[in-house]
Amino acid sequence: MTTSSTSNKEVTLDIQGMTCAACSARIERGLNKLEGVDQATVNLALETGHVSFDSTKLDEEALIAKIQKLGYDAVVHKENDERDHRQIEIEKKTRIFIISAIFSLPLLWTMFAHFSFTRGIYVPEFLMNPYVQWALATVVQFGIGWQFYKGAYYALRNKSANMDVLVALGTSAAYFYSVYIVLKNREHIGMHHLDLYFETSAILITLILLGKLFEARAKGHSSDAIKKLIRLQPKTAFVERNGKPLEIPIREVKLGDILIIKPGASIPVDAVVISGDSAVNESMLTGESLPVDKSTGDMVYAATLNENGTLRIKAKKIGHDTVLSNIIRVVEEAQGSKAPIQRLADKISAIFVPIVVTLAVITFILSYFLLTDGNFTQSLERMIAVLVIACPCALGLATPTSIMAGSGRAAEAGVLFKTAEALEYTNTIDTIVFDKTGTITKGTPAVTNFLVLDQYEKETLVPLIAAAESNSEHPVATAITTYGKDYGELPAVQTFKAIPGQGIAATVENKQIIIGTRKLFKDRHIEINCNSHFEDEGKTVMYAAINQQHVATIAVADEVKETSKEAISKLQSMGIHTIMLTGDQPKTAETIAKEVGIDRVIAGVLPTEKAAEIEKLLEEKRHVAMVGDGLNDAPALAKADIGIAMGTGTDVAIEAADITIMKGDLLKVVDAVKMSRLTVRNIKQNLFWALAYNSIGIPIAASGLLAPWLAGAAMAFSSVSVVLNALRLQRVQL
Repeated sequence: MTTSSTSNKEVTLDIQGMTCAACSARIERGLNKLEGVDQATVNLALETGHVSFDSTKLDEEALIAKIQKLGYDAVVHKENDERDHRQIEIEKKTRIFIISAIFSLPLLWTMFAHFSFTRGIYVPEFLMNPYVQWALATVVQFGIGWQFYKGAYYALRNKSANMDVLVALGTSAAYFYSVYIVLKNREHIGMHHLDLYFETSAILITLILLGKLFEARAKGHSSDAIKKLIRLQPKTAFVERNGKPLEIPIREVKLGDILIIKPGASIPVDAVVISGDSAVNESMLTGESLPVDKSTGDMVYAATLNENGTLRIKAKKIGHDTVLSNIIRVVEEAQGSKAPIQRLADKISAIFVPIVVTLAVITFILSYFLLTDGNFTQSLERMIAVLVIACPCALGLATPTSIMAGSGRAAEAGVLFKTAEALEYTNTIDTIVFDKTGTITKGTPAVTNFLVLDQYEKETLVPLIAAAESNSEHPVATAITTYGKDYGELPAVQTFKAIPGQGIAATVENKQIIIGTRKLFKDRHIEINCNSHFEDEGKTVMYAAINQQHVATIAVADEVKETSKEAISKLQSMGIHTIMLTGDQPKTAETIAKEVGIDRVIAGVLPTEKAAEIEKLLEEKRHVAMVGDGLNDAPALAKADIGIAMGTGTDVAIEAADITIMKGDLLKVVDAVKMSRLTVRNIKQNLFWALAYNSIGIPIAASGLLAPWLAGAAMAFSSVSVVLNALRLQRVQL
């Protein structure tokens, strides 16, 4: 996945061979030191690296060469290839583990002969032969385990240390000590059993490989959100050719093509409906399961499901420009970015391995000279256990796996976090500022009251008044016309005249109809025969007269969205202060705010002043999120700590935001805050247990209470447990 702009270029690389946070940190440092690299971030959980660089000084091959020099492999990431990359890695790890297990199990069998309580278990005599054990252990140590030596070599050559160094040191100590015992007693072999530790080194390597296999499988699940989105893309499309549908590969569809979408089929591109009526399931975009009715003029989106009628659509966006492709790209970038909280783990990992090696050496010295009266074997076991149990794998996985699972689950629910930083920082938000029109309200005026004077029949008047307004393009006129269509077919309009800023005059069924403001009626000397309180509610009021007689009073307002009040209430219950920031008159704004329960109103604000109002809130030391949908909201969205754009809004607003809500539903803002809080809590849990595990495990291993093979099993379990804890985020109910 590469993009370019003049000489600046970005590339995502799939990196193989990383085993812990120290690996990813070393690659990141190495890439950032290259001349021409603007920024490089490496994600251990995704096994990817994202690099921004100057293409006049570097190219992808130079970046890959640097990674290979550090001891790892890399290839340029191919879009939609996530599944194959993961599956190949899992299959490779499975094969290596099986081979290692085949050679290690006979050595595990020999352990029964070492303990009095297992002496009754049959152990073949040939397995007790030191040379047989030596041969089996050598295959595991230098065949299967060569990857650890290779990783350790490159790490040390680059003046750093990682998990490979610990594994290589620990298993080598057990292996070579056993070789020493065999050679020392070669003349007495067969006379009595020797205390060897070949099984310790082999079983350690096997258990570590098993842990890595479980880890790879679990990490595969954490990217399920992307896989699901990719699988939604249809492979073919039916394009109209000479009036007949022709099935072609999706990549051959061109802008402007007419496509036929049959019932039950996925829509292959973003398009506009040119004929047909149907219901379309857009749950992959919005997280809502209820289908949306579509007819001529409506937009449909790639990978949504056409449920019943046949649609003819005209392609508007194809390939990488579709909404689905943008979602996949945003989720990938969020999962590949680094959250600020991960810096703590990176700093700890950078110094962790040298500290562990030092502790292991100190453990051996103290044990040999003070605790075991010169027992070399027991001291060696304790040193190996410390080396193995202290591997910082869990620490490196703590943050990225939670980010992957949390952002993926949010995307499934229609909430797109653009970066890991946005996902983390939303947790701190204590104030949310809402635009009114199109955010809290629907953004389109609708008739809320149609008051007809007693002497007239509503069923007769409404079609006449609606017809009179049908030739006007004013939003209020559109609302009245839409309202009137519910009363049947509208009669024909004979004459029409717009009166700018005041209303309209028309002739319908030979009746002179005037609809407009109180001022228009005063100018035309038409008496208003009733008083209303609609103005006090912040509504736009229009008066209708037929043949110079006042017949009806109509109130029009931008209706509040059905879920706005519930969303505001839930945010307040989460301890968040809510503010409405709008350019509308104070009376209208106060009315809407009172209806939905907003804490504070800032009204009459010009579009250019919205960002300044956000700045004032930031100066009050508030952590502010701004929710908006319009072009005029973009500066405020960018100024706020977190900008949240409604997906129903303008492209500029969405581009300026940190979070995109794929549906114009404020309950999704609640989901965004909830997902952020749960993800950050999950990260802190992972970091706590990873650090606590090492803090508790090292003293236990140093005291001799933990056999080396048990330390290996515990180390593997710690990594898997961190990933499994992160995967709980995928089951969050939103």
